[in-house]
Amino acid sequence: MSELSGVVMNFWILGRVAAGSGDRLVHFRGGMQGALLMALLAAEGQILSTGTLITELWGDNPPDSVENALQAHVSRLRRKLQSIEPDRPTSRLVAQASGYRLLLDGAGVDAKVFTDALAAARAAVGVRPTEVAYRLREALALWQGPAFGGTAAGMTAEAAAVRLEESRIAALELLFDVELKLGCHTDIVPELTALVRVEAPNERLCEQLMVALYRCGRQSEALNVYQWMRNRMAEELGIDPSPMLRNHERAILAHDRELRIREDHLLLRQPVG
Repeated sequence: MSELSGVVMNFWILGRVAAGSGDRLVHFRGGMQGALLMALLAAEGQILSTGTLITELWGDNPPDSVENALQAHVSRLRRKLQSIEPDRPTSRLVAQASGYRLLLDGAGVDAKVFTDALAAARAAVGVRPTEVAYRLREALALWQGPAFGGTAAGMTAEAAAVRLEESRIAALELLFDVELKLGCHTDIVPELTALVRVEAPNERLCEQLMVALYRCGRQSEALNVYQWMRNRMAEELGIDPSPMLRNHERAILAHDRELRIREDHLLLRQPVG
């Protein structure tokens, strides 16, 4: 989604840092204004103290007259945001007694749209699985790269980036569980294969790939995926697979009924015996 619908001002942080309204679009590619905007967006409309912002921008090496320097960067960012919304009567970037705040009233933030969609999918009751899968894929399509373009430097933005990445993985895991229940195993094998290879070791994605491969009649490949993940976990983490992942290997060797198409593969996550 290139633009969030139904709002005047949009902010993007899932793959790029940008702000826009209508045909006015500004990209922030690093620099102090970009770091400042990232911190303010990570705060989700809450006040960030002057001290926090100074640490976000300069870390442990602030310049002389650092508060004046911060005010200068705030003023430049404020003007840039006002140029995107020239008809807005008041600035979005406001000074508070203890710091600064980015007002998000009437604005859309792609990360908020994504996390709201994930929460709705998790809470979905009585919604058709096909609709849940559609909504999750639509939400995941908002990601055009790592959060904040992979350039988050300050602790506030870095913490937000970590939370968002965890939510992205959770959305993928939920999506593939739903699509396995729908019998979409053939369609998701390529996507799962790529994710298992490039993401940090993730047993849940590995389980899902093993189930999908088995349902495609590719039992030996499913077992090879398990062996590959076991070796990777030993080399990178120094640990063995969890009982749940080992249970999937056992189920494949035993041709467990939960591995059949449209059976409940989630039962394989329960302890054996």
